[in-house]
Amino acid sequence: MGNVEILLWWLPPAIVTLIAMLWVSWLGRARDVSPDRSDAAQERFAAAIMRDLPAEVTTRVSAPRPLRERSTGIAVRPSQMPVDPSRRVRVEGQESPARADEPGAGSRRSA
Repeated sequence: MGNVEILLWWLPPAIVTLIAMLWVSWLGRARDVSPDRSDAAQERFAAAIMRDLPAEVTTRVSAPRPLRERSTGIAVRPSQMPVDPSRRVRVEGQESPARADEPGAGSRRSA
């Protein structure tokens, strides 16, 4: 009985697997899924196509659409203050280039 007892643990999963296999094979059975091509179906289709659309739909379709701005994909924030060329930030260890309107612009020497 000891060897058979180990095999009994496999019985519930085997039964569940067998039921799942039968269920999937029943779901995948061959059946007629072709479209309905009867005369009555074609008449219903023709009547639906010939029917006028509601006025609400036709006015919405024919209304001019607002033009959208072309997006470049880059977010650009407009600057809040224009850059003043006379105000420059001096970086420590670098000299700004001499301008002609400064006194002694041509007489700068390095130490």
